[in-house]
Amino acid sequence: MINGSISESADAFFASLSDRIAVMGIVNVTPDSFSGDGLNTSIDQAVAQTRAMAAAGCGILDIGGESTRPGSAPVSENDEHKRVMPALAAIRNAVDLPISIDTYKAGIARKALETGACIVNDIWGLQKDPDMAETVAASGAGLVIMHNREKADPDIDIVADIRRFFDTSLQRAADAGIDANRIALDPGIGFGKTIRQNLTILNRLDSFRRYGKPLLIGLSRKRFIGEAVQKPVEDRLAGTLTANILACTKGASIVRVHDVGEHVDAVRMLQVLTRESYD
Repeated sequence: MINGSISESADAFFASLSDRIAVMGIVNVTPDSFSGDGLNTSIDQAVAQTRAMAAAGCGILDIGGESTRPGSAPVSENDEHKRVMPALAAIRNAVDLPISIDTYKAGIARKALETGACIVNDIWGLQKDPDMAETVAASGAGLVIMHNREKADPDIDIVADIRRFFDTSLQRAADAGIDANRIALDPGIGFGKTIRQNLTILNRLDSFRRYGKPLLIGLSRKRFIGEAVQKPVEDRLAGTLTANILACTKGASIVRVHDVGEHVDAVRMLQVLTRESYD
């Protein structure tokens, strides 16, 4: 956020999840996003996009400089730095929202936290870069631990696999001294899973409440939605909304999306209905 230390900003965001569901806006400063929304290195476009997200009620921004779509080429740390840092600095000065850096590289996370991010969204949950846990701990940042696999295995119990992964990552976080109240968990929809496994995760999402952590779901426009509704990436809003609302009813506290305004309205309506109040 614009004001406050990294830890204060992270604490404020996590505290806000006690009584609301946060909509996380995706900001892809990449040329090859699967969803076609990559901004490459256009700082002006990134700032305009995030201002629109803030106006629509976005609760947090997630900025990433490396596509994680299937078949995408790895990006060097130097190239990722060039993509992310100028945009992050400009966005930090343009909008008063907490910022998450979407990276599994400790060097990028460290610089992003110095530049204005307060949360690290690690798609390998501290299990790729050995320096990541210490980087997060030393900064006082928040952390999203996401489950991932190198490739899908249709024969495994995916829920059990995710639990084992979370157990390992949470132990690494504890050993490094990361504040347990600044951690969210993401089961990693679409990352090394079959379509059936993605559906299983959504239907059994409430089983991860046992960890006592906020749950983040990132399924916006993904392939399993396209398979279900038989629509191309750009026409998957209705399917995405439906899947995210199901996730919220099963315990999701954060939904990571491309279409912020529509999700803000949907989440507000869900909370009105479940609380029977407009407060």
